Amino acid sequence: MTNDKQAAISSDQIARYQAQLKERADAKVVERAVTHQGILATSADYASDTDMTPVFSIELETGKVANQKQSGRCWMFAALNTMRHHLADLFHLSDFELSQNYTNFWDKFEKSNYFYQNVLKTADQPLNSRKVAFLMATPQQDGGQWDMLCAIIEKYGIVPKSVMPETYSSSKSSELNKTLNEKLRKDAITLRALVVKGASDSDIATARDKMLGEVYRLLCYTLGEPAQKFDFEYRDDDKNYHIDRDLTPKSFYDKYVGWNLADYVSIINAPTADKPYNKTYTIEMLGNVVGGRQVKHLNVTMADFKQLAIAQLKDGQSVWFGCDVGQSSDRQKGIMDTHAFNKNELLDIDLNMTKAQRLDYGDSLMTHAMVITGVDLVDGQPTKWKVENSWGDKVGTKGYFVMSDSWMDEYCYQVVVNKKYLSDELRQAQSEAPTMLEPWDPMGALAAN
Repeated sequence: MTNDKQAAISSDQIARYQAQLKERADAKVVERAVTHQGILATSADYASDTDMTPVFSIELETGKVANQKQSGRCWMFAALNTMRHHLADLFHLSDFELSQNYTNFWDKFEKSNYFYQNVLKTADQPLNSRKVAFLMATPQQDGGQWDMLCAIIEKYGIVPKSVMPETYSSSKSSELNKTLNEKLRKDAITLRALVVKGASDSDIATARDKMLGEVYRLLCYTLGEPAQKFDFEYRDDDKNYHIDRDLTPKSFYDKYVGWNLADYVSIINAPTADKPYNKTYTIEMLGNVVGGRQVKHLNVTMADFKQLAIAQLKDGQSVWFGCDVGQSSDRQKGIMDTHAFNKNELLDIDLNMTKAQRLDYGDSLMTHAMVITGVDLVDGQPTKWKVENSWGDKVGTKGYFVMSDSWMDEYCYQVVVNKKYLSDELRQAQSEAPTMLEPWDPMGALAAN
């Protein structure tokens, strides 16, 4: 193994690198371009614009896109969008949104309790243990996964956006997240101290109850208090007036959405050696509702992954999916394409890695959730996909993006489909008990962009 003295950069090395650079005829041209425009703009391949024309052989009409603004609730917006598509079709309500603030309130409340539970479970471990350090790094955040949204809806239902609209702190969440995480870390000090001194379960429960009461108050101050009963008043697309009185959030969900959320399962593509295909996985310390729905993924090949999404689209239902949106993506144009930028050619550096290598070496993981609303099939095979984002209508094509099929191969990690589309073999695999992964596994990443 090379020692530190041998590994130190020498002046001879630097002189050699300088000479090599001078020998390159294009060095100054590239330098001038990149210093003025940056790597991405200089390496942009405009042929991608033509290939990613937003026309699709299968396309669902899903209306105006939503806007999560300065918050990390993409997973929540995407999930509620799939439900509002169904609701809008059924009740003729094209300009309608479900309340993302309502689910956000209960998610943060439940995440706080989930954090307390994990603090108590790890209270016998030192502060510098990897699990405790992981837990304290981010006690809670805006991000999440599909199963976590299901856990909230199964317990609390949902409401129309008119019943619990956005607030300053829901649309611009950094102040609330910082304050709530301060409180949770302070509470962790108290809970760990109680365990160390051998406090009774009753004393710990009393302290925890007080903490949760304070969290509830903080969330009410910043997000507003959730409605327990409400009237749903609206005009449909034909201008007909409707009013439905004395609804609860759960009765509203049952009547206006009515999905059996147990039928919708998470499918992932993680081609790493530690995750064999056709097996299920869960992640330690990942969740929000204590005693609620567990995060559970079925890992499948990319061919199965795509065909499941296509089957659901063909039946007229959009598809929630999770991806690494920052990779080879032009936010303003709304293009996600492996050929959108050619950094290798510009820099003459080989940056290629396999999907598995990116996951194993920390170069990629799920960062964002959106909704697939269309696909272009040529000879039965997908070439590009239509994507509904939640960044408002000023980006992409009125908020809609185009994703190349090759980009899906490389940077898509999760889709959610009705399990009726699974083959008998996959359905059996999905029903099996999951393997527990470490808390920091990339499949435990929260969509939060």
